Amino acid sequence: MGPLPTSRDVVADLVRAVGIVVVVLGHWTVVAVTETDGTLDGVNAIGDLWWAPPLSWVVQVMPLFFFVGGFANAGSWQRHRQAGGDAWAWIVRRFRRLLVPAAALLGLLAATVAVVTAAGADAELTGTGAWVATVPLWFLAVYLVAIAATPAGAAVQRRVGLGAPAALLGWVVAMDLGRFHLDAPALLGDTTYVAAWLGIFALGGSWWHGRLPARTAVGVPLAVAAFALLWVLTTMGPYSVSMVAAPGQAVRNTEPPTVALCVLALGQIGALLTVHAPLTRWLRRRPDLVRRVSKVQAMVLTLFLWHMAAAVVAVVALYGSGLVPPAPVGSGAWYAWRVPWLAGCALVLAVFTVAFGGLERRSCAAPRIGRLRGGWADAAAVVGAAASLAAMVGIALAGSGSHGPFGLPTMALGSFALGAVLLAVAARTATALEVVETPRSPT
Repeated sequence: MGPLPTSRDVVADLVRAVGIVVVVLGHWTVVAVTETDGTLDGVNAIGDLWWAPPLSWVVQVMPLFFFVGGFANAGSWQRHRQAGGDAWAWIVRRFRRLLVPAAALLGLLAATVAVVTAAGADAELTGTGAWVATVPLWFLAVYLVAIAATPAGAAVQRRVGLGAPAALLGWVVAMDLGRFHLDAPALLGDTTYVAAWLGIFALGGSWWHGRLPARTAVGVPLAVAAFALLWVLTTMGPYSVSMVAAPGQAVRNTEPPTVALCVLALGQIGALLTVHAPLTRWLRRRPDLVRRVSKVQAMVLTLFLWHMAAAVVAVVALYGSGLVPPAPVGSGAWYAWRVPWLAGCALVLAVFTVAFGGLERRSCAAPRIGRLRGGWADAAAVVGAAASLAAMVGIALAGSGSHGPFGLPTMALGSFALGAVLLAVAARTATALEVVETPRSPT
């Protein structure tokens, strides 16, 4: 059956594996399909489910994804640097590792929309379907920013330690004060889309470097203080109890990220640091479970990227055919029909995973590259990374409706293609790099 992955942190892998299941099932569960004059539409049901807002303190796992991602990327960059590699070669490889699976999603969506629209389908409807399918790309856009910032961020953290994530999260505090009390411009508040997630990502880097140790003496006070503060902020302050966006909220804690979301992240991080040591020991005594977790962890990106596309296909197959009828949100019928709905989504996602999961495995197994050769290769890496980021942001911000013959913004798709080509060119010039994976389990 092969050896256990001793070079990896098994708890971090478990967080990713469990987290992706929570994200996928959570998104599918709150999809509510309506029908008006024979036309299907979809809404977010969270606002109509009384139990959803408090439960979001548990199921909003994106902070843990960024925290564990910061940990993993800090370790990867340190090993790369110690082996003699440079920053741009590392960034190129990490970008391509994420963008190759994303390219399959965008390519299939663009081709499908172009074909069905040419066959007479409503352009607005197909464009909206493509937009729903690409909702997960917001995560990829911010995550790529965090990856690009990792080499410089590691240098800063070596000098100021926890001061780096504290400064980023402090910016979120300042922006919230500005938004709620000083009538600051909305554009200034939107900077927390980067500051909040980058701050949480940087905390993961601090965990790797030992400045945020996984000890009960650290985790328990952090978790207790954070969740107590979160209760105050959401009961006496201006923040919504729900940690996921829902229709009708006066303040959406993720749009843009607020202090409340950052405090939730600190509480979750504290809980993870508290259970890390005993959970590691428990997992090491269950090698079969560790292997299963590793298998799920190895296809996390595929599951995440394709789960909303699976929901779009399931809507057409189940609701469009009449097999599953629309029902009022929260009614007995609505809950009953959740079972075939979730099963249909899972079946479609399984097909997508079989078809496209190999891209993620191959991109992860791609040869390591050490240094780019020549200034023109560095320029290709810089422009390629910037074009890729611009594409992700453009697609994430496009909104519903048709945005051209491919359903998605044509310029963004072109920028993505340009970025992918330039990153591939830069990678081909790079020297090979041998990196020895050494066990790492923070204490």
